[in-house]
Amino acid sequence: MGSLDELLRHHHLFSALDEGQLAAVAAASRLQHLSDGDLLFSQGQAADRFYLVRHGQVKLFRLAPDGQEKVIEVVSPGQSFAEAVMFMQGERYPVAAQALGSAEVLAVESRAFLGVLRSSSESCLRLLAGLSVRLHERLKEIETVTLQNATLRLANYLLNLGEQQGEQITLPAAKHIIASQLAIQPETLSRILGNLASNGIIRVKGLAITILDRTRLRSIS
Repeated sequence: MGSLDELLRHHHLFSALDEGQLAAVAAASRLQHLSDGDLLFSQGQAADRFYLVRHGQVKLFRLAPDGQEKVIEVVSPGQSFAEAVMFMQGERYPVAAQALGSAEVLAVESRAFLGVLRSSSESCLRLLAGLSVRLHERLKEIETVTLQNATLRLANYLLNLGEQQGEQITLPAAKHIIASQLAIQPETLSRILGNLASNGIIRVKGLAITILDRTRLRSIS
């Protein structure tokens, strides 16, 4: 990503702000550098900030009572997370956040951002419009996870990556993390990838995947 100003201006949470409001938010923000495995915050921790990823990736996950980890999302550069906690009573993070490799995030003080919103009803309305679009996108993702079978979910996932990267895809995280994100067992993910490869639809080499037959892959989805 580019400068901090660009990072803020191109994000839906801040695009509705004027110069003065943006400056106030920037003044209440700070960059944090993370190494691989660093925990940004824990599940249940008091939440006073939300975050934008500038470089690298951050894994959001929950721990079940039996200690099993469930990956909720892998957040990439330009994306934000934990912003919804600002508007929730209790103000505690419902997930934990951990760096996948080295990463850099912008930590934004929730109180300062809410102060900016309280000062301008017009900015609030523009923000609500942007959040409504984001919510619709999230609902579509949930529908995919809950209603479609594992092969279909993986096919859609590969096609979406293909739209971003072309025929040569590099998975953005380890396969067991992708499997958890798609609500698929790791062994099931490996079996599906093997079946798609044996049918000549894709070629798999580690985290590198080549889409050989996009039409057939799309027919699955």
